[in-house]
Amino acid sequence: MKALLPLVLAMSLGSFATISSAHNHGVADVAAMADKIEPQVIKWRHHLHQNPELSNREFETAKYIEKYLRGLGLEVQTGVAITGVVAVLDSGKPGPTVALRADMDGLPVPEINDLPFKSTATGMLDGNEVPVMHACGHDTHMAMLMGAAKILTDMKGELRGKVKFIFQPAEEGAPTGERGGAEVMVEEGVLKNPDVDVIFGLHISANTDVGKVRYRHGGIMAAVDPFKIVVKGKQAHGAYPWKSVDPITTSAQIIMALQTVVSREIKVIDDAAVVTIGSIHGGNRSNIIPNEVTMVGTIRTLNKAARDHMYEAIPRKVKGIADSMRAEAEVTLPLDYSYPITFNDHDLMDKVLPTLVRTAGQENVINSKAVTGAEDFSFFQQEVPGVYLWVGGKPLDVSEEDSPAHHTPEFFVDDSGMKLGVKLLTNMTLDYMNASK
Repeated sequence: MKALLPLVLAMSLGSFATISSAHNHGVADVAAMADKIEPQVIKWRHHLHQNPELSNREFETAKYIEKYLRGLGLEVQTGVAITGVVAVLDSGKPGPTVALRADMDGLPVPEINDLPFKSTATGMLDGNEVPVMHACGHDTHMAMLMGAAKILTDMKGELRGKVKFIFQPAEEGAPTGERGGAEVMVEEGVLKNPDVDVIFGLHISANTDVGKVRYRHGGIMAAVDPFKIVVKGKQAHGAYPWKSVDPITTSAQIIMALQTVVSREIKVIDDAAVVTIGSIHGGNRSNIIPNEVTMVGTIRTLNKAARDHMYEAIPRKVKGIADSMRAEAEVTLPLDYSYPITFNDHDLMDKVLPTLVRTAGQENVINSKAVTGAEDFSFFQQEVPGVYLWVGGKPLDVSEEDSPAHHTPEFFVDDSGMKLGVKLLTNMTLDYMNASK
């Protein structure tokens, strides 16, 4: 893939080529400003890391961000999708509206890292007190966007149009019985008034070296579709199984058959898909065949065709096996939430690629494979063209194999990775605005 990058750049420079040469002084200015503000970005990150809050409960986080944005003299709106904060920077000159997004919520994970800014916070989840940690890097996302907001505000005279800073709650999913996140922000009009033309977002990566940025045209993160299957049979004594319609045996066959949807029906050389059963419950004694079994699982797909096929194939497989076993089965798909594919608009990705190279250096820009994790940034991308990137947070002296995974108590990213994120958010905004003349 590296050999293709110069050709891709030559084809994609287009209207950005003039901007790249005419505004090199701007890139240098942004780099210098990012250097200057880096200690403050780190300070913000440490505060946010030490004070995480769960999804739809980011009340103190929102107050902290609101106070900062108002201090920049920005027009600020609060309470968007419960705790979201949105600010607008208006250059006073005609031009596009560029949105920049960071997510705010932590996870119910205990932190075991020995850090000066280690989280010892707790929160309430489904009526239980749980530990809370920024175990996916949302603290860095907020800090990077705060840094970009400061630089762009200071460079207001060089802007054309408006910048909308979106601090989003509940990316990790709303609590039981609630809704939240990007989908609700879109419903409440976050991309309107002013109407957003494009949106950019970043995710820190614990498995990517500091200083590097990963991109991809098209699907970069999967759609996620949870589902539930309820298999209904006939209860009997475990010693007399012929008197039963066994929902456990039926469920076992369903679980194995669902794997053949991917292995035998999806063209795996072109598409990627995952179907996983994560929970199964049925019965309460060793010698009783129960009436019913409930399973819940998740589907991950990276394009619409594969997603549509999974929606058709799973009910078909479940019904066929249940019928063959004289059982009944109900499929609920999607179950409670559903995220679309995080899809980088091809044209916008072409336009942004030169900015990535100028900002990070060609050797640090990686054409990445897609991942089967999911992101509700995809709801914004359904409405307007968007680009989502991975920014390195792994210390250079740690191997990828030894780097702790996201969503774990050991999760760690280095503060030094944030400076590139600040520069990318700023330069993508400046270049897009200037290219729109």
